[in-house]
Amino acid sequence: MAEVIVITPVKNSLDTTLDTARAIAASTVPVRHIIFNDFSTVETKAGLEAQQADIGYELVHLEDHTDHPSPNYKLVLQMTHKLANEAQLPFIVVESDVVVEKNTIEVMLKFQEGQAKSGLVGAVTVDEGGVVNFPYLKFKGVKEPVIDTSRSLSFCCTLFSRAFLEAYDFAALDEAKDWYDTFISKKSIELGFKNHVLMNSPVWHRPHASRPWKQLKYSNPLKYYFLKFWKGMDKI
Repeated sequence: MAEVIVITPVKNSLDTTLDTARAIAASTVPVRHIIFNDFSTVETKAGLEAQQADIGYELVHLEDHTDHPSPNYKLVLQMTHKLANEAQLPFIVVESDVVVEKNTIEVMLKFQEGQAKSGLVGAVTVDEGGVVNFPYLKFKGVKEPVIDTSRSLSFCCTLFSRAFLEAYDFAALDEAKDWYDTFISKKSIELGFKNHVLMNSPVWHRPHASRPWKQLKYSNPLKYYFLKFWKGMDKI
């Protein structure tokens, strides 16, 4: 019986997605892993279908549920919220450029269960060498194993507690946004919950591997901000 629902939104980047899925499948606690394919290429779709039985994840093609163009993070969160409430389980987002350790999910669940007012619990992200990287560079110098923070959590690897899922209706998510990390982090605090980052349970993050155009933020910032503001991409 699954102890948690784990979701991975996917837009192409098949190789990193399968790395993510294999790591989740090796977890020390039973999970229900659902990959949401957000209008990927035919090749990616076929690859996800081909590996589904071997690795052991469920696969949802968003093209079967909406004609809204990618990204469809709002729909993914709303669908997962409904599934989690029906199953009376928390859920974890593990994005398709993240590789968890075998015990990552177990550690996150045990920590959250020991917190009276836990809203969101994030695992700190690191590079291949174990050094804290984007999007948690703001916590790079922290020495504590766990921090209670009012700053925005990233959804790279984040647990949503049952209490928070019962307190907030995801139908209220803003239609105008593409991403909800900042909004939901703030909403958790507004509703009286605490958000934590586990500095002692790192996950390997390959920033923006799932959406390569966002690498322009570092290699060609002028083009990145043109796409962001003039083309309306990456709305947070």
